[in-house]
Amino acid sequence: MHYDSCMNFGVSGETVLLSFLLILLGSNKLPEIGQHVAGLVRESRRASPSFRSAPSRLLLLAFAFVALGATSTLAHAQRIDAAVGVSAILAPGASSASSSEYPVSLSGGLYPGLSGDLIFWRNLGIGAELYWRASQGVNYGGSVGVNFRPFFYDFNAVYSPKLANHTYLELVGGLGGLDTRFYECPDYDCNLGYSQGVNSFAHFDVDFGGGVKFYAKRGIFIRPEARYYFILNDTNFSSNHAARVGISIGYTFGAH
Repeated sequence: MHYDSCMNFGVSGETVLLSFLLILLGSNKLPEIGQHVAGLVRESRRASPSFRSAPSRLLLLAFAFVALGATSTLAHAQRIDAAVGVSAILAPGASSASSSEYPVSLSGGLYPGLSGDLIFWRNLGIGAELYWRASQGVNYGGSVGVNFRPFFYDFNAVYSPKLANHTYLELVGGLGGLDTRFYECPDYDCNLGYSQGVNSFAHFDVDFGGGVKFYAKRGIFIRPEARYYFILNDTNFSSNHAARVGISIGYTFGAH
């Protein structure tokens, strides 16, 4: 069985995200950031192995940022969104794989996820999101006893103008990665979900897309959405591109 090398930028995603935190919230927020991150790290250590990977840690930091922003003076004048959603991934089938790609499609199964953003200047802001396959894919590329689960994680620029009363457009674009977790299990236990982590391999991606937020009551909104992902050197699957379509339910802190 073939695995690609892990993605390495030389600078950790946690460092980049903390830099954003310091720029937006100011250095006087550093002690508070440290307290929140320390608490999140303690909780993540108790989590299952599936959620101890790099994208999970990055998303925990991203939502620490959202939580801090919600209690800061910045949030009193701007908007912060937090949402949960469910999506499907649309990607070429296994039969379309080239000789350098594994005949495994990213499509199949539901992808739940979390997202959040901060709008801080003239409908412009930043956001983060994480979506993962809810159930493990079985027998990766015909390798009996090896299951897999893809994670998409991205950090985006966000443009969210008002379209009408209780309706906002949301356009996003940014950078992130596709992190694929591989698991090993006995042949007779694969379909029962009994498995242990083996390895995690990630590839850089570029994403863009959008959605429309419809406010139902107060700050509660429903958001149909779509994303397109271009994944660099993704030989773990049958193509280097995929689309995500789904719907999220969320809440907006601040004026809307």
